[in-house]
Amino acid sequence: MRIRIPYGSSFLPLDAPEGAELLLSGLHRLQPAAAPEELVRRAMETPVAGPKLESLAAGKRSAVILCSDHTRPVPSRLLLPPLLRALRHGNPNLEIQLLVATGCHRPSTREELAQKFGEDILAQERLVQHDCADEARLVTLGTLPSGAPLRINALAAGCDLLLAEGFIEPHFFAGFSGGRKSVLPGVCARETVLGNHCAAFIASPKARAGCLEGNPIHEDMEAAARMAKLAYILNVVLDGEKRVAAAFAGEPLQAHRAGCDFLLPYCRVQPKRAADIVVSSNGGAPLDQNIYQAVKGLSAAAAAAAPGAVLVLCASCADGHGGEHFFTALRDCASPEDLYRRILAVPQGQTRPDQWQVQILVKILREHRVIFVSEPAAAPLLAQMKLEYAQTLEEAMARAYAQKGIGARLCVIPDGVAVAVEPPQEPTREE
Repeated sequence: MRIRIPYGSSFLPLDAPEGAELLLSGLHRLQPAAAPEELVRRAMETPVAGPKLESLAAGKRSAVILCSDHTRPVPSRLLLPPLLRALRHGNPNLEIQLLVATGCHRPSTREELAQKFGEDILAQERLVQHDCADEARLVTLGTLPSGAPLRINALAAGCDLLLAEGFIEPHFFAGFSGGRKSVLPGVCARETVLGNHCAAFIASPKARAGCLEGNPIHEDMEAAARMAKLAYILNVVLDGEKRVAAAFAGEPLQAHRAGCDFLLPYCRVQPKRAADIVVSSNGGAPLDQNIYQAVKGLSAAAAAAAPGAVLVLCASCADGHGGEHFFTALRDCASPEDLYRRILAVPQGQTRPDQWQVQILVKILREHRVIFVSEPAAAPLLAQMKLEYAQTLEEAMARAYAQKGIGARLCVIPDGVAVAVEPPQEPTREE
């Protein structure tokens, strides 16, 4: 069985033996009911809850659209024009600004913005990138249920109408992306993001892909969206080829939940047995651009693995490590075990940048051997972070079978960020 593993803008071929288990998102088989533009139009014409956007715009002075940054495959070129048209149809005099919800990521470059939004949008609209550390542009709205202060971008807090575009996919600790995440972490202060991503929340068994009920991270994010008065969202679900498969618009919490409910049956997968070797990816570009983002696909692999399994993660990592704190924490630690123990003891108010990504990664490293198949330029970084590098997938698989034996159970998850992995039906290997 030949399987294509997404990698950068292409694929890596894997010849899997008979008996290997393949876990695919159902979205690879989903047939959209109409063209992307028509799906978006229908969603906006029949919002899940609340009024149409034209009605929301009437009588308002200013509006801010929260937009995704370069790390997300949101089809902003498709979503922004109908949003802008609806706003101006409802209120021709409305002052509109686009606020790129970077969270704690670096700003997008001019080239990345042009690729994402198109030259027309950049030339015709007012666009600002959020900076989570710019104290002069942050305001406090109150305290979240977690106890963390809610401090957000002043543009978002000060406008008369706040709305967001985005897309919904499984998220490895928030349950799903989209909706409320445009506010938190999208346009929040660093300290707010840190409080939401604290060690205790990340360690919750409910903080996992596909789970919203009882998920403390999701609940804090929804509270932030309500407090920020997010009034409207337009979110899409993408199929396996990154094409729009469905669209949801309207009142943020209800429209987002409708999108999650639609997606879950397609993305939920469950291996029959825990695997000795698991191969996965971050779905290719743009999400596999750095080591930081690759932890998402790795978490899917870990969910399907038997104790002591070998996890092979295919990600180009052409943009390096993806976070300085993330990099130095792994580089400077005595061992993953020691670092994991120290992170669990960190109080919410002392959460460090990128701590959550480190926490998830070192938990996996405590339990499994991890091999990254990446570009050669990433090899020195991976070595410094105590991560194993293989130049080819064939090399990684040879090492995995050398450790686990020729009869090892193999599970392949071609796109680890497109699935929510349920615990295996048979968690341990029969001897």
